Amino acid sequence: MCGIAGHLRLDGAAPDQRELERMSLAIEHRGPDGAGLWVDGPLGLVHRRLAIIDLSPAAAQPLLCPDRRHAIVYNGELYNYRELRTELMGLGVVFFTQSDTEVVLQAYVRWGRACVRRFNGMFALAIWDTVTQVLFLARDRYGVKPLYVMQRGKDFLFASEPAAIAAHGAGQLRLAVDGLVEYLTFQNFFSQKTLFKDVMTFPPGHTGHITCGRALSLERYWDFSFAESPQSCSKDETRVELRRLLEQAVSRQLVGDVEVGAYLSGGIDSGCITALAARELPYLKSFTCGFDLHSANGIEIAFDERERAEHMSYLYKTEHYEMVLKSGDMERVMPALMRHMGEPRVGQSYPNYYIARLASKFVKVVLTGTGGDELFGGYPWRYFAPERPLTFDEYIDGYYAYWQRLVPPESMGTLLAPVWGEAQHVDTREIFRNVFSARPAKLVTREDYVNSALYFEAKTFLHGLLVMEDKLSMAHGLESRVPFLDNDLVDFAVQLPVKMKLAARHAVRLDENMTGLKTEQYFQRTHDGKLILREAVEEWMPRMITQAAKQGFSAPDASWFRGESIEYVKRCLLRPEAKINTVLNPAVVSTLIHEHLGGGKNHRLLIWSLLCLEHSDCEFV
Repeated sequence: MCGIAGHLRLDGAAPDQRELERMSLAIEHRGPDGAGLWVDGPLGLVHRRLAIIDLSPAAAQPLLCPDRRHAIVYNGELYNYRELRTELMGLGVVFFTQSDTEVVLQAYVRWGRACVRRFNGMFALAIWDTVTQVLFLARDRYGVKPLYVMQRGKDFLFASEPAAIAAHGAGQLRLAVDGLVEYLTFQNFFSQKTLFKDVMTFPPGHTGHITCGRALSLERYWDFSFAESPQSCSKDETRVELRRLLEQAVSRQLVGDVEVGAYLSGGIDSGCITALAARELPYLKSFTCGFDLHSANGIEIAFDERERAEHMSYLYKTEHYEMVLKSGDMERVMPALMRHMGEPRVGQSYPNYYIARLASKFVKVVLTGTGGDELFGGYPWRYFAPERPLTFDEYIDGYYAYWQRLVPPESMGTLLAPVWGEAQHVDTREIFRNVFSARPAKLVTREDYVNSALYFEAKTFLHGLLVMEDKLSMAHGLESRVPFLDNDLVDFAVQLPVKMKLAARHAVRLDENMTGLKTEQYFQRTHDGKLILREAVEEWMPRMITQAAKQGFSAPDASWFRGESIEYVKRCLLRPEAKINTVLNPAVVSTLIHEHLGGGKNHRLLIWSLLCLEHSDCEFV
């Protein structure tokens, strides 16, 4: 696990080594175990190393082939690298390290751009061919490892984090107003845009290549394909196979030459990962983040899951560590958190920062339960299934109308009044629609609609979670792994029948006249999702966990924003010199905040998002 960056001069000139060194320092936290820099002609490559597999100096990067034709910088872990290494050795390849990096490089040399189809793991990488002068870029199927690119004038920059791009003289980060509209609509980015002008997210499941005088060319090599298999198995057979694939995924992701730990919430996803890891690691360390609930009320009273996590730690005999967050902990961490996040993403992520910091004191690698909800239907209240078949555009209109947004379209112009002239062209419905561009346009059955919703969640919410998790773990030199996103497990899960994932009475429907919504009232706590996963893991988990209601990992911030954190919110967002006032209407911001403080409306997510914007390093002018 590492940080990577690079600069390709599109005019053929040599890059400035001092600029490359500044890019390296900007992501030093991602790789405290070493640094590397290499220049060839118009390209400079930068690497920061967090040593996990093959800790020797021989595995340091940038890594070159013996003939020095190809060089690689690589961030990630390849869980099937031993199998690929054996196959390549059979083709005559001689290896000089025990690292997966060398396997990735030699796979590219032998199989070209198609090599990524053979990779089971998480990665963002760049490979330079010194003869053809072509730079090859690739990102893993799901986007576990981040990669940002910027093409501005004669400069093409790429990096694991926008901070490295900003550190280069050609990469100053200024606000992208269209990106701001997208974020304030979805509390996420559904397109390749970011909050920064000219900085794009390199899309998951894609490769790309670029050379001097040409623009970056992208090619998709994989995408989610949620659709029921025509060769369906019985429920008993499905349970058995799901158990086998879960066991295999966790076993694969224990690879490494350093200690591995696990996050352990009170839920089923992290619980089953921890249970399986504890079978192979008898002294597994586990980590839980809880919340002080003295000032919480309503549904937030149930947000602390430490008791169930402690029970699972007892069952699995883990060495367990906990921390408890209070309202003031958000205020203390915001500057550091946003320095590492760079741009805001989904959810209120500061608890993830704290739990990563805790885990990093004991281990270098931690297993997470991310992905279980998106694969097995963990959010029934969010899946849009109309009562009758719709045309594709009717479907998009209904889904877009239902989707929870921070700021509705009719209010965006008023909120963004200072910059609305630059932003009014942004069509957020079209951004929403484009998420489904690779899905079948004809949707007929309930299963079609649910699978389309699962695709949407995997492409948007899951990707946002992965980007956030990577940055906040790597802020502390910690590698987080995602066993649920093992290739074999994903390929199996996406073809399971919807009836094995969701209860028949699931969740959101348009009325017959397309004039309103009828919604089941169990938005944040439900037993109706992940049915087959719940049954499959009962073999090694207690029913108090497998049959518990689903709820998200969140602090009780709606209560805190009306209580102990009131003054902090006002101090950050309502002062005349607040940075957000350059792009947002202060009167509207004040109205929204006072609506929340008065208890009239819950603007928890919007307040959090405004705090993130206020603390971001982006230049707003």
